[in-house]
Amino acid sequence: MSQSSQHAPGTSHKIFNPNKSRTFKRLPGYTWQIQYGDQSSASGDVGTDNINLGGLTVQRQAIELAKRVSPEFIRDVSDGLLGLAWGNINTVQPHPVATPVQNMITQEDIPQTAELFTAYLGSWRDVNDPDKGESFYTFGYIDQDVLKAANVKEPYWVPVDNSNGFWQFPSTSATVNGKKVDRSGNTAIADTGTTLALVDDKTVEAIYAAIPGATYDKANQGYVFPVNTPADKLPTVTFAVGGKQFTVQKEDLAFADAGNGMVYGGIQSRGDMTFDILGDTFLKGIYAVSWPLGVVWLRQLC
Repeated sequence: MSQSSQHAPGTSHKIFNPNKSRTFKRLPGYTWQIQYGDQSSASGDVGTDNINLGGLTVQRQAIELAKRVSPEFIRDVSDGLLGLAWGNINTVQPHPVATPVQNMITQEDIPQTAELFTAYLGSWRDVNDPDKGESFYTFGYIDQDVLKAANVKEPYWVPVDNSNGFWQFPSTSATVNGKKVDRSGNTAIADTGTTLALVDDKTVEAIYAAIPGATYDKANQGYVFPVNTPADKLPTVTFAVGGKQFTVQKEDLAFADAGNGMVYGGIQSRGDMTFDILGDTFLKGIYAVSWPLGVVWLRQLC
């Protein structure tokens, strides 16, 4: 597919041109339509092609070709989305299609030990660190340099429930400055496509009660706190992944400028959702290995 792209007129985006791919096949009558929480949306038709993920070829992968996209996608720097969840939340009609993760599992020429991907999220704040704050995924292997840098002797595994289409696991507690917040029966999903960490109101209130000057801002529909809050005044926040607590980096408790000397917090309410979404605010502090056989490997980095 690398030779089958062209620039979209009037933009810097590269678009996939199926007419230039010898392996692309259309799926007549198949369509898709999706809308995200920020109201961005896209829709179009569907075909299949062989895709290359960092040297790992996934054969006959369904490709959702966008014919209509909202302005948010036009402004975005990316050229498309690669879904790494499970097919039962796929929006293709008349029948859902297998995601790359599912195809990696069923494809016979990919060894079982390579049926995985990892996510390493950096930050612009870490530009002077050895990794320069760069982010990356790996497909089919685990980056051993990251594991050595983490200096953790034993990996931690937790079973994953993918029945709802997500990488979902138990997260029955959290801590704020060492004080436990009981969340019996709670679950969470890991999602690199969500910028913030979205959790239950009880935990959110405990976090911002521990930050001097923090308040709920109706205009921004979330909690804010003073931009000049020193790190030693920010709480140490952890979330359980299975039976182990993982710490949110203090630098990621502040997400973006909210005006009037305040910053918008990186952890906010999940609203009426029944599970947490541990997005980039949380994931920047760990190295996550997602194994489709039903486990996630997490290494604390901070």
